[in-house]
Amino acid sequence: MMLKRSLFKRPKIALENGGEDFSSFLQECPGCGKEITQGELFENLHVCPHCGRHFRLSARQRLAILADEGSFIELDAELGESDPLSFPGYAEKLQNARRASGEGEAVLTGTAMVLGQKTALFLMEGGFMMGSMGSLVGEKLARLFEHATEERLPVVGFTISGGARMQEGILSLMQMAKVSGAVKLHSESGLLYLAVLTDPTTGGVTASFAMEGDITLAEPGALIAFAGPRVIEQTTHKKLPEGFQRAEFLLKNGFIDAICERKAQRETIAALLAYHEGAREGENDHASL
Repeated sequence: MMLKRSLFKRPKIALENGGEDFSSFLQECPGCGKEITQGELFENLHVCPHCGRHFRLSARQRLAILADEGSFIELDAELGESDPLSFPGYAEKLQNARRASGEGEAVLTGTAMVLGQKTALFLMEGGFMMGSMGSLVGEKLARLFEHATEERLPVVGFTISGGARMQEGILSLMQMAKVSGAVKLHSESGLLYLAVLTDPTTGGVTASFAMEGDITLAEPGALIAFAGPRVIEQTTHKKLPEGFQRAEFLLKNGFIDAICERKAQRETIAALLAYHEGAREGENDHASL
């Protein structure tokens, strides 16, 4: 599927009563409280120009920022829905999530070029049940890593998730091990996995493939946790440190490698892919001597 960068052009949608431009509509930044027009927000890749707060993006908006135009080839889009336990109301929730997000599941997978560097790519979709991990999410991710291993491709992944999907019970939790196994085989083949953690990345996703990258980046201010801060405070009855479980706290304590602002992600990721490819080619040349 081809993706147009028009996703990030200033919106110009005229109302029927006289052509009012939505780009002039004001929105208050939850970070600094200042008002921003929709046009400013779109042009700044959904980052507040005043305080730098990174707003959440859909999977395809992230794809529009990262991938070379027209290079994305989607994988496994045909996989059907999964309701293994016939959980009450779950089928309806899945239908609502599809309508709300425009996606078939909570992760988008495929291959793409990033400034000329070919990579396998996954982008989790927060608009689909908060990026929660069910059986199909695990299946799509495992297939992506297997495809990348066969094709000798690196993997770049953007995570956003509320954790495992309770409507699928233990089958959802099993995806942690399944995807981790596919990540391990990919790693043992000498291939790069670069993870970019966005707000929020929590639960079983954090406890598995989100933290298994060779290089782990995060967006500024992203919440990255297994159990959230409120749960920990209620359990331990202790006040947590300021900024606990935010990207900056994790960087300071060695859990991630770097914080990467959205405007720099494309160039940074392309540079890391190129560096790894060059190192791998150098190793192959050395081995052939």
